[in-house]
Amino acid sequence: MIYTDTDNMCTSVESVTKRAAIRSTGSYLPDRIIHNEDFSQFPKSSKLLISQKTGVFSRRYANDNECTSDMAAKAGKKCLEKIKFPAEKVKAIVVSTSSPDRFQPATATRVQHLLGAVNAFCFDINSVCSGSTYGICLSNSLINSCVAGNVLFIASEVYSKILNKKDFSTYPFFGDGAGAIFFGEDHFKGVIHSVLKTDGSGCDIICVPGGGSMMPYERITDPAAAYFKMKGKEVFEFAVTKGAEVICRLLDEAGVSPADIKCFICHQANINILLKIADKIGAPMQRFYANLFRYGNTASASVPIALDEAITRDAVREGDLIVTAAFGGGLSWGANLIRL
Repeated sequence: MIYTDTDNMCTSVESVTKRAAIRSTGSYLPDRIIHNEDFSQFPKSSKLLISQKTGVFSRRYANDNECTSDMAAKAGKKCLEKIKFPAEKVKAIVVSTSSPDRFQPATATRVQHLLGAVNAFCFDINSVCSGSTYGICLSNSLINSCVAGNVLFIASEVYSKILNKKDFSTYPFFGDGAGAIFFGEDHFKGVIHSVLKTDGSGCDIICVPGGGSMMPYERITDPAAAYFKMKGKEVFEFAVTKGAEVICRLLDEAGVSPADIKCFICHQANINILLKIADKIGAPMQRFYANLFRYGNTASASVPIALDEAITRDAVREGDLIVTAAFGGGLSWGANLIRL
């Protein structure tokens, strides 16, 4: 994948429909590897349940002095370096995170500074684990509308620092990481179609209850309210049902079948969710890329990390049709159809 001059500019408002095409990808996983056996705070008998319930055997944790923007910048730098694209020519940076550096300013501002992307406007989005699908769609919209001739989309999450270490229902299943996608303008390949959905009635199912304007820190009486929480059974059922539905709707609206898709790159939450989605849409599990065994659930970063790995390992190639799909807090879910 190489870039041309059209990656730096939007040619004309009257030009034919432009798509955000993937020019490069990159990812960053912290060095610290945590295996299931390392969770000494939980009974030995319970550790086997981690892999049985989710398929996760290990995950990566950020260093004590490593924050979300640090990891995002490292993933973004790798992404740009692959095609030798100068950071100062990046037009827009969109950062997806539900574990930001701070409430304000946007984590993307520090990412811009660390990358030296001095000419890029930048901002954050937060759709929790669905952030990748929303970010891909948004990147396509920025290019299609001529707001930006190229977009660096980065999803970065440091869940190890927002989880309760004693909570078996959440702590063992998440990991830290960042993934980046650099989009340039194209008229033939790229993001073909997207479907995004939200059900705000489920806003309490996956959340960090305390710390915002609804429950300021001075009103937190239960220390657990400061940590991420989720209702596991409800989340599982939601992910299977809506994950399958949104993929089917995406393909139906685009006029393609599951057989046309080279690879489904879904949110890496749970191997059993992926198995059930594959069964529901009638596609073989072999076409669902999975790396959660090594990295756990990296929230919105999971899809970009998996995409970068799939491209690097030659599991997908230029010209292939792929589907990215995710589901998470909000409740929110979505899918994208992309021609590489």
